[in-house]
Amino acid sequence: MISACFVNVDTGGCCKMNTGKVSCGVVGGAKGFVGGFFSLWDAFCFVMKNPSLYKFVIIPFVINILVFIGVVYWGYDLFNQLVGEYLSPHDSWYWQILAMIIKFIAGLATMVAVFFTFTVVGNLIAAPFNDILSERTEQLLTGHMSDEPFSLKRIVKDLWRVMRDEIRKMLIFVVLMIVALLFNLLPGVGSLIYTIISGGLMLYFLIIEYTGYVFSRKHQGFKEQRLFIASNRLSSLGFALAVMCMLFIPFVQFLTIPMAVVAATQLCCCDCI
Repeated sequence: MISACFVNVDTGGCCKMNTGKVSCGVVGGAKGFVGGFFSLWDAFCFVMKNPSLYKFVIIPFVINILVFIGVVYWGYDLFNQLVGEYLSPHDSWYWQILAMIIKFIAGLATMVAVFFTFTVVGNLIAAPFNDILSERTEQLLTGHMSDEPFSLKRIVKDLWRVMRDEIRKMLIFVVLMIVALLFNLLPGVGSLIYTIISGGLMLYFLIIEYTGYVFSRKHQGFKEQRLFIASNRLSSLGFALAVMCMLFIPFVQFLTIPMAVVAATQLCCCDCI
């Protein structure tokens, strides 16, 4: 049984510190879901109280802004291509209505494409920095500090391990999403089934993504990670739902990724795994 440390919604803190160690306990039920949902706010407060984490938050923050600008530019071109492919100048009223419908559908498709691309590319590029942020958060929680300073050499040393894990997760997620798309071929309920499955996959991917830094660093496999999530499903669901909501809010999404890294590390309480 894998134990984990979760947000204490009564005290507003994630972990109670006793003589440099993190006291752990599994929180279940509605309290676990609420704790997981508000873990991003708890992570923000934790970072504000620990200035040593600022540089590890700022670097992914800047990276995410640059990635977002590039993705939005690509999304704008994608929208124009989608609209231009199906629309040509017509004056008839019914064609104008059809044009509005096509633009609406193209806009939704572009938003979904931008969201997924930003999430995937942003996490992939910022992964080495997020891994260090997760590790430093763990050290502050446990009191076991590292003497190794932040440096380019440190990033390069961990680059292959982190990027390998990220690419593997991304490939699995993309394959599953493609399979889920096939449900749209079913008449009637196909779109509803796809919406439910794709939403569930996205939530599961988010908790896998952000707790993955801890498990990878501890040399724990996907099996252990799945057991952890299954044992704390409501807290994990609350966390993933909060992250998904924040990623849809313009500009707030830039801070969401590093805050999610900190929150996931708090939820795992690394020395409990």
